[in-house]
Amino acid sequence: MPPLNPGLPFLLNLLAQAYDQRSWHGPNLRGSLRGVSAEGAAWRPGPARHNVHEIALHAAYWKYVVRRHLTGETRGSFPLKGSNWLSRPVTGTAAEWKGTLELLSEVHESFTEAVAAFDAARLDETPAKSRFSNLDMITGAAAHDLYHAGQIQLLKRLREG
Repeated sequence: MPPLNPGLPFLLNLLAQAYDQRSWHGPNLRGSLRGVSAEGAAWRPGPARHNVHEIALHAAYWKYVVRRHLTGETRGSFPLKGSNWLSRPVTGTAAEWKGTLELLSEVHESFTEAVAAFDAARLDETPAKSRFSNLDMITGAAAHDLYHAGQIQLLKRLREG
């Protein structure tokens, strides 16, 4: 069966529902972060387990990666040092947490702008040095947001006891 090309408006709607727009499935990524304090974001369910702060940075990092994938941008332009899982201190400050939420929002905006400007005729293409098509990367970014939204919801419940 040939690949399905849903078009950019559909993909932009999918990304919005997964990140910050109302949808039937429950909290999206931004909704899951709403009301989380710096202390709550730094809480870990156990040693060597990720906290909400790290999950938020991880989500921002992968939006950046997919944007780079779509635009051909070179590596090294993510605002923080590191990749994939950027560790955060056990006790983060309110300013650090606010900065992470702002970074996530900024990276999401630049990512969706890149999707909106993308040539829909290239969605089914798989770029060199990639195993995934442009369409796979965009839909995967939405799935990634929802996956981590669920993790964050679980961490919030675990912390509450």
